[in-house]
Amino acid sequence: MTATDPDDTGPTDPDNTGPTGRRHLTVGEVVDIARIAFGGRVPEVREPGLFASAVHRPRARMFGTAAYTDLYEQAAALLHALATNHPLVDGNKRTAWLAAAAFLAVNGVDLAGVDQDRAYDLVIDVASGEEGDVGVIAEALRGLAGQPV
Repeated sequence: MTATDPDDTGPTDPDNTGPTGRRHLTVGEVVDIARIAFGGRVPEVREPGLFASAVHRPRARMFGTAAYTDLYEQAAALLHALATNHPLVDGNKRTAWLAAAAFLAVNGVDLAGVDQDRAYDLVIDVASGEEGDVGVIAEALRGLAGQPV
């Protein structure tokens, strides 16, 4: 899986916005994010289908309705899917955090000054299965961003 994958923009979404009109990351962009997490090395994708599924999860729809309408829920869904699906041989947690932060950034939320210890604890809780509720993860991200919870 590379940044030139034919499904980079999603199966039916040529402008790469989801049902809420937000900017979503492409598979290729998340591969590039993983490369950053690896210090420039190309990440080894264990399961391309799981990787693509995780990247596309924030724009999931159920019965024609967006599963996640809140920006922070969409970021939480992305973080959760990448951290728990383990689509990469290594670096799933790093990639999950960076992808969620990048998704928020392209949609106007800057996590650059976030408390790194709190962010680390959140990612570990998600990856370990201790926290699997996307709503709770979204509230934690909102709190990290300094937004009212």
